[in-house]
Amino acid sequence: MAKVPTVDLSPFLREGYEDEKRKTVDTISKACCEYGFFQIVNHGVPLDLTSQAVKVSKSFFESPNEAKLKCSPLPNVPVPAGYNKKPNPSYEFSEFLIMLPPGSDFNIFPDNPPEFREVMEELFSQFMKISMVIERILSECLGLPPRVLKEFNNDRSWDFLIAMFYLPATEKERIGANPHKDLSCFTIVLQNEVAGLEVEKDGEWILIAPQPGALVVNIGDALQVLTNDKFKSPRHRVVRPNGRSRNSFAFFHNLSGDKWIQPLPQFTKEIAEPPKYRPFLYKEYLQKRRESKSKHITRIEDEITISHYAIPEE
Repeated sequence: MAKVPTVDLSPFLREGYEDEKRKTVDTISKACCEYGFFQIVNHGVPLDLTSQAVKVSKSFFESPNEAKLKCSPLPNVPVPAGYNKKPNPSYEFSEFLIMLPPGSDFNIFPDNPPEFREVMEELFSQFMKISMVIERILSECLGLPPRVLKEFNNDRSWDFLIAMFYLPATEKERIGANPHKDLSCFTIVLQNEVAGLEVEKDGEWILIAPQPGALVVNIGDALQVLTNDKFKSPRHRVVRPNGRSRNSFAFFHNLSGDKWIQPLPQFTKEIAEPPKYRPFLYKEYLQKRRESKSKHITRIEDEITISHYAIPEE
């Protein structure tokens, strides 16, 4: 059975170890082309922090509804930071809390558990730190000069973190998150020990099995456009487990919303390849995706995707 690879990131957190770095780059390059997913271990995010984050998240989502609703997003905000719940009935069954970078005026945290805010802000900071390492590795995987992605994408104010909670499956409903692709450059996922995340490959769904201490990384739409389809944003979903709830976190390493996005010249003009996408404003795409989600579209072909901006082949 196909299996998403797991790589040791420790060589990139130390000086030297060039052979190990080259092997890791090769493994990640292959994974990004074959799956758009890989797992990382020895990434530097403290295990006691990730364990505590899962614990406080579970405690919050299992608290009474009225306590959770006190953390509902402020009106007329650009991103609904705070507690959200899918409408009922809904095509998905999950609750989630969105957090913008620490210090944002839009963030809303519960009073209980009392350590929730501190833990979430530290987790955000740690994910942002490791995301910069992953960005450098992906640049190397793509054969780009070292600072190209960093200089193109140097505004971290549009990154966000989501804590997610999925109820156990029922006889009629198993889906926690319908098949979709992420909007980000890439996404970092922290799973608890309960499985459910799956990636589609060649028409089959492959389980991303939780591993102690591991984080999951997947490519997003923004990087697919920037690389002119060299790296593909994979379709994935969450299947709710039987008899157990599931907690997870997703950190979205995004572009600035005001950034115009199109294939980089290294993947078009410099190698005599035509661009596959017309330029578009990133926040315009975010808005279109948000609107299509709000309509409860269940068929992937009806959802707004980056194909909306694709240049037809002649």
